Amino acid sequence: MKNNEIRELSDKELATRIKEEKLSMVKMNLNHAVSPLENPNRLKEGKKLIARLLTESKRRQLVNA
Repeated sequence: MKNNEIRELSDKELATRIKEEKLSMVKMNLNHAVSPLENPNRLKEGKKLIARLLTESKRRQLVNA
């Protein structure tokens, strides 16, 4: 997901996406602990996506404050 796509999300969609991605990361980490993932770079990509989503959320909070 690109930054432009993230900016187009509504506040509600952004919050939902953050929750979904965090849950996905927990599942991937557990699966990776049991048996290695086929592509372990997905863990790094997932962390970066969550960070971008949280950054956009924080930016919106600061702009609206």
